[in-house]
Amino acid sequence: MTPVEEGRPRALLAGASRRWVRLLPWAVAFVLCVVLLPTTIVVLTADYGLNGGVASALAVAQSAPLLLAVVRPLHAWYVVFAADVAGALALLGVDFEQRLLWPFPPMELVGYVALCLALGLRERRRTLVLVWLATAGANVGLGFAAPHGSSAKELLFTILGGVALLLGGVLRERYEVQRRLAEQETISEAERGRRTLLEERARIARELHDVVAHHMSVITVQADTAEYRLAALPPDVREEFTSIAATARESLGEMRRLLGVLRNEEAHGELAPQPGLAQIGQLVEATARTGGPVEFSPCDAEVPEAVGLSAYRIVQEALANVVRHAPGAATHVSLSVSRPADGQDGGHPAEGQGHPADGRGGERLTVLVVNDPPPEPPAGPLEVGGTGHGLVGMRERVRLVGGTLDAGPLPDGGFRVAAQLPLTEEDLT
Repeated sequence: MTPVEEGRPRALLAGASRRWVRLLPWAVAFVLCVVLLPTTIVVLTADYGLNGGVASALAVAQSAPLLLAVVRPLHAWYVVFAADVAGALALLGVDFEQRLLWPFPPMELVGYVALCLALGLRERRRTLVLVWLATAGANVGLGFAAPHGSSAKELLFTILGGVALLLGGVLRERYEVQRRLAEQETISEAERGRRTLLEERARIARELHDVVAHHMSVITVQADTAEYRLAALPPDVREEFTSIAATARESLGEMRRLLGVLRNEEAHGELAPQPGLAQIGQLVEATARTGGPVEFSPCDAEVPEAVGLSAYRIVQEALANVVRHAPGAATHVSLSVSRPADGQDGGHPAEGQGHPADGRGGERLTVLVVNDPPPEPPAGPLEVGGTGHGLVGMRERVRLVGGTLDAGPLPDGGFRVAAQLPLTEEDLT
């Protein structure tokens, strides 16, 4: 059913996944050619009384093109159709019994029906209609010259050919519809993934805007009030503080203009201070209230706000997934700060994301969320909508701070999320 691509014709069913299906058209064509070639010669000479040389030539012209039909069915049809019509005209010159089928003997019908099926699997609807009209026209035209009178059985050539064309066309169009649906599903899945990534990046940008805006505001206030808080400042120092305040205000304004488009009418709640490590305990308590036991090992270390926010969002999404997909499962949440030399890596990083050490030697915050299998398989998700992050959002947040993430199912049926986020300034990327 695969059409001609880049000027090079492909065999029928060449796109099938199984090898025996791809070889099936060749096998059928070979069997038909081997069977019909001698059968046509014998029938035309013995039953119809046609000359042996003419019968052999007609048999070759009517059977051999069936092999070509696997790749170029329309070209094969030109040869076979002309040979069938020529054979019907040749039979007008001999005396055969009235019981014998004319203008197209049975073996010609078999080959022509197989050829029409190949045409239906390859050609477009317009071509199939023209082929059938040519078939019907030849059949009706030859009927006026019937040596023994016309009968309904002489229309078998047109009827069977039309049925084969219709069947092949239906199968081809069904295949095309399924192929396009599969392509559309693939495109839709890619678009969903891309949209999720863009939405998460926009959310991260909004949150970082709030974090950075706070610090920039503090810098502006401190620089503006320095001359009032610090006595006897030299004029050049006072001018320097004024320049710092002006630059900070300008940078803050530029950042707000650039990132303001990421805020919408639904984003007002995100103007509140962004959460960090201190708020993870509240997440754990909220999850425990849903009925699932949660063990929490907190960490009181001072971490950059971007790292704390990323850790909070990772734990938030991981716990939300536990509630949705493993309700009632025992969950373990731990936060710890370690150095690669300590050997406490919190798990192996995912392939392609590097190793926590990376030769940089900086401290890292390890975020580990592990849940056991649920006591009972859930009938379905308990929440229709999540926080909107998912593994895509987790990986994007980890990538933002130059960390690593390892997330995946456990052999016992549980799930594990392990993230390592660098804390030193030289490691933050």
